[in-house]
Amino acid sequence: MILGLSMATFTIIHVIISLVGIISGFVVLAGLIKGERMEGWNMLFLLMTVLTSATGFLFPRNGITPAQIVGAISLVILLIAIVARYAGHLVGRWGWAYVVTAALAQYFNFAVLIIQSFQKFEPLKALAPTQSEPPFLIAQAATLALFLLLGLLALRGATRSVLA
Repeated sequence: MILGLSMATFTIIHVIISLVGIISGFVVLAGLIKGERMEGWNMLFLLMTVLTSATGFLFPRNGITPAQIVGAISLVILLIAIVARYAGHLVGRWGWAYVVTAALAQYFNFAVLIIQSFQKFEPLKALAPTQSEPPFLIAQAATLALFLLLGLLALRGATRSVLA
């Protein structure tokens, strides 16, 4: 039991929170690329992404895991994003800080989705049982390349209007 919920129920809630974070994160990145602020979407993205990392720590584990390390790094990145957006008001370097940290937080969310997919879905697990095989490595490399491109486009779009 976690927070009074069965492990299965808690896992479903965690997955839903994560998916809402990922979907809203893509909306936010698209908005930044187009130079739009999208206040409500940004708030949803930040909230769901913080909850994704925070609820991940509640799963039972023995010792510190790579997922917990990524979760801790993500929470630090999200703290910077929240400060940049709501205390720094995207002014000056805070704007750049927000775009970079938002893109990085979205990358972490999506990279974890890929990891979990290769661990949990049998067809993917069969392709890369140890997650060191080419299909997994290609998926992770393509994800990194995609998010580098999205991050650069978001910076370019945001500097033309959102951060101007």
